[in-house]
Amino acid sequence: MINSIVKTVRTVTLAGVSIAVMTAAATATERPTDLAPLGDPPIPADNPMSAEKTELGKLLFFDPRLSGNGAMPCSACHLPETGWDFPDKISLGYPGTTHWRNSPTIMNTAYYGNLFWTGVSKSLEAEARTAARGGVAGNGEDDMMETRLAFVPEYRERFKDVFGTEYPRIRDAYMAIAAFERTIIQKDTPFDNYMRGDDDALSAEQKRGMELFTGKAECSTCHSGALVSNQKYYNLGVPAYDGWETDEIAQISFRFELYAKGSTEENYRKWKDDPGLYFVTKEKADLGKFRVPSLRYTKYTAPYMHNGMLETLEDVVEFYNQGGGTNEFSKNKSKLLKPLNLNEKEKADLVAFVESFSGERFVMEVPDIPEYEPLPVETN
Repeated sequence: MINSIVKTVRTVTLAGVSIAVMTAAATATERPTDLAPLGDPPIPADNPMSAEKTELGKLLFFDPRLSGNGAMPCSACHLPETGWDFPDKISLGYPGTTHWRNSPTIMNTAYYGNLFWTGVSKSLEAEARTAARGGVAGNGEDDMMETRLAFVPEYRERFKDVFGTEYPRIRDAYMAIAAFERTIIQKDTPFDNYMRGDDDALSAEQKRGMELFTGKAECSTCHSGALVSNQKYYNLGVPAYDGWETDEIAQISFRFELYAKGSTEENYRKWKDDPGLYFVTKEKADLGKFRVPSLRYTKYTAPYMHNGMLETLEDVVEFYNQGGGTNEFSKNKSKLLKPLNLNEKEKADLVAFVESFSGERFVMEVPDIPEYEPLPVETN
């Protein structure tokens, strides 16, 4: 980084005469131009925010009724006390199953253009629906979940106040959950404070890491902007999830997803790794590609990558230092990856800087879920 220069005035005495002399002094390190502090999240015109709507969405986020068996709330896979994610390589699955990908944090998902590892959902509203209905996630049916909500007097009242309907509608439930998730943001981190002018918000180690991030390590090629993600898709050579070798239930989930997403018979029997973006585009060039995740809040979201195969941030930095890895679809591996030749001190500085994208852990208490009651009997 190049230091900015300011003019300061000092007084010197020459031959008994005091003279004001302009001198140059180095000030704070320049802010990187390919990163930015986080602003307010975008709000869709068809789902405006209100305190009543987000409070309803909070209840629904923690309510297990929005699932197939009435026991799998959104919060089962997005635990506030960890990182608003699931703290294992592969996310929790619907009872009797397991998931087949790592659970991304919902922290700051309000800023994404597309949701999930392959961008299959175009909004938080669509993401809520997809998660509630996914075969190895919520496994719910809209009509059943909607009926359950109707048997809760508090929900009937809240949905009427927020959406104006006599009975809850499942579409509106997804709207409320999305509104709540837009409040799960963190834009007051050491990095943000530094970018807004607080030179002391980052340590010397973190400032050195920032120089590496935007320079020698070239992290900001893909991890850029306020979200610290260009939201594009790459194959990094992340090794296949090792649980597919030994976990029978995980093997079943993997095969189920291959079949459900339209694999050919040949590929269904041949593939031993997650095809990733291919299932969205059906283009062979997209085999093994996944979206660049934001680096915000990653201090709390281990393990990392789409299948959790990197356990710590130190592991992630070393993975990139080695030039990525190898997997079944490595012929599509990004040409951007190459050995970085970072030494131990540089790797430690880089990890320290990445941690500056996280503030204090953001947790909240689980709300009291309203109870069922019989529907009122209408009398003539």
